[in-house]
Amino acid sequence: VQLQASGGGLAQAGDSLRLSCAASGRTLGTMGWFRQGPGKEREFVAAMRLSGTTKAYADSVKGRFTISGDNAKNMVHVQMHGLKPEDTAAYYCAGTVRNLIFSSMRDPNNYEFWGQGTQVTVSS
Repeated sequence: VQLQASGGGLAQAGDSLRLSCAASGRTLGTMGWFRQGPGKEREFVAAMRLSGTTKAYADSVKGRFTISGDNAKNMVHVQMHGLKPEDTAAYYCAGTVRNLIFSSMRDPNNYEFWGQGTQVTVSS
């Protein structure tokens, strides 16, 4: 399975960006995003089941980021609004064949497939 992330780039505080991730090779049940800022550990951002409505968000992005997916295309997107400098990070797409329950979506160990990072840099 390969995950190909796209989007990201440079933004100013308050701007919007959209990240997309396409999976190929196998149908996935749950896809999501994690991020790792400079000098920080990887942290959960958002995730969703592709065939359902179960979605999870980190508190730090709730209300600003919206995750959406296309089960038929095996894709997931995250629309990011109101970007802040603290959102600066490399964003990683993650996927699993399992339909994770809500409480399991935040754990990176539940995802067996990972894409390359795409950088988001937000200036103040």
